[in-house]
Amino acid sequence: MNQQIPPSAHIGQPLRRVDGHLKVTGQARYAAEHPVPDCAHGILVTSTVARGRIRRLDTAAAERAPGVLAIVSHLNAPKVPGYQSAETSKNPRVEGQEFRVFYDDQIHFSNQPVALAIAETLAQAQHAASLVRVEYEAATPRTDLAQHVTTGREPAKEKDYHRGQPQAWRTAPVRVEQEYHTPIHVHNPMEMHAAIALWEGDALTVYNKTQGPKLAQEDLMRMWQLPAEKVRVHSPFVGGAFGGASRIWPPEMAAIIGAKKVGRPVKVMARREQEFNMVGYRPQSIQKVALGATADGTLVGITHEAHGLTSQHEQFVERILHPTKTSYAVPNLDATYRTVALDLSTPCWTRGPGETTGSFALESAMDELAAALKMDPLALRLKNYADRDPEKNQPWSSKHLRRCYERGAELFGWKSRPLAPNTLKNGDWQVGWGMATGIYKSERNPATARAVLRPDGTLLVQSGTADAGPGTATIMTQIAADASGLAPAAIRFELGDASLPPAPLQAGSHTTTSVGSAVHEVCTALKTELEKLRQALPNATDLPAGEVLQRHHLPQLELTREAKPGPEAKAFSGKSFCANFVEVQVHTLTGEVRVSRVVAVVDAGRVMNQQTARSQVLGSVAWGIGMALMEDARLDHRYGRFVTRDLADYHLPVNADLPPVEVEFINEPDYIIDPIGAKGLGEIGLIGFAAAVANAVYHATGRRIRELPITPDKLV
Repeated sequence: MNQQIPPSAHIGQPLRRVDGHLKVTGQARYAAEHPVPDCAHGILVTSTVARGRIRRLDTAAAERAPGVLAIVSHLNAPKVPGYQSAETSKNPRVEGQEFRVFYDDQIHFSNQPVALAIAETLAQAQHAASLVRVEYEAATPRTDLAQHVTTGREPAKEKDYHRGQPQAWRTAPVRVEQEYHTPIHVHNPMEMHAAIALWEGDALTVYNKTQGPKLAQEDLMRMWQLPAEKVRVHSPFVGGAFGGASRIWPPEMAAIIGAKKVGRPVKVMARREQEFNMVGYRPQSIQKVALGATADGTLVGITHEAHGLTSQHEQFVERILHPTKTSYAVPNLDATYRTVALDLSTPCWTRGPGETTGSFALESAMDELAAALKMDPLALRLKNYADRDPEKNQPWSSKHLRRCYERGAELFGWKSRPLAPNTLKNGDWQVGWGMATGIYKSERNPATARAVLRPDGTLLVQSGTADAGPGTATIMTQIAADASGLAPAAIRFELGDASLPPAPLQAGSHTTTSVGSAVHEVCTALKTELEKLRQALPNATDLPAGEVLQRHHLPQLELTREAKPGPEAKAFSGKSFCANFVEVQVHTLTGEVRVSRVVAVVDAGRVMNQQTARSQVLGSVAWGIGMALMEDARLDHRYGRFVTRDLADYHLPVNADLPPVEVEFINEPDYIIDPIGAKGLGEIGLIGFAAAVANAVYHATGRRIRELPITPDKLV
């Protein structure tokens, strides 16, 4: 069992971001901004067809253009050693064949890189890229999930799940069965994918955008068959990622191949339209959910059948069934997930991966069941509250969802909600109230941190994690301050480099629990060692840390610690929980939907920083509004190309779309998961939110929209 730590002076406080000044003054260097001498520029040329092969590639005019160093393609690209065997060309985290940049003449998806124009300046590279001519032997692409859903195949990493009696929902007196659709969602961070690659002999240095410097290093080691000391990855700042920077993508590999070709550093940055089908996205889904209950609302059975798209060359599987398996105390459950291989690039993790998609279907169906029962939706959820994890039949490490429900309902005024839809009015607007449950895994992985105390009293703490925006450096500084006894102003946390002590990918809401535990342990050990040194000196009880080192003539005090989950982690189920309450207004004539009020109550363990934690939930609300009402990466299936390929056509929420949002945390520590009491926070606020909006739209209008986004045409 993790040992409970005493009350703190710094954890939980709204400390301002320690890297905020660097960011707002432009001193923070992102992937494409590092000053690398003699750096050339690369512009990708991408395919205009989604399936087929390159018949002819004419680069003559481009090669003659001013400033051009090379036009790289499958015809002349340096061989990537890892591409040459099935074992090394396979990403261990995904089933199937990893896409190989400039490997052959085959076209696997629209917008696939087919050439890289490298020149002295950006403008020269852009001009050269425009001169490359490509002829294709095109085949008819398969990009329509609904059309090809019957060709789904058994995923390798997500087995069918059953408990109790199959199809038991059919035996219940009250039943609902519906189909729900979610579209492709694209990450679209502010910083697009980019890399600067430099070869020095057989040593590779890459400045890139990654959520996992160590993971990126391992992938590049595999691809280029190099030892760790020959691959350096730097990513100190990440301008948003949400899962999209969880692997090495074509722009990075193109830069590395290009640098190998010309013998100089090469910079490549994706254009906005290339973010849509080159660097991952949330896959489209079609889900059928059936629920059966007794007249008092007790669930008898659930059946959840999900289909999601993947690429032809890789199989991406996400956690779409997990909310269904664990949310409610239902004795009989069937859950199946099939992927459909299409002529698209491979999807990837996207905020709340799987749970976000699956919770829309499940929580919408729960609301439909409540309507069929003529029962309050919150009462239905409380009726089927799971006191243990029903999937694993284990106790929760902690669960305060009931308090989330109660507090959220109180703050929102839920008891005043009329049961019948289409009841509340505000002039020309119909008003509706909806709610939904969120559940997301909370766990920790092994992580290592180094602490270096110097004679000037400053403390450097290092770990090879990343910061895609949540404020990692800030909360690690607070954790280090409490554990070491030093002030936050005396501490600097260093991250974003593969040479630092290993840390897991910043994804899946486990950075704080994993890296935070390592920081806590190493700084606690440092404090112990420092106290031993202090006791060895006469009259040094209150001697500052730096002076202790000076009197011992020590240049520094350095410790490294690895933190791993304890055996108790296997005996408990770790989850974070939330309850989202949403008010919408729907215009009677136009069908316009506005989210007018949100209350989010979250059980994410001990809050490390009230300010950054609240910002995470606000970000989830913004994303949830986009998912529910706006976001839709639309494909023209005739050509397999996205027609919404920029931020003018792919709609996202702006400040005017965001309502007043009240965020509250239960703030109860979970010392089973980790010694600092934290649980996962980054994803949980988004899980179920789109369903809460859809449920509120139903309450406002009496119309049930089961296909996202909820646009006016679906309501008029």
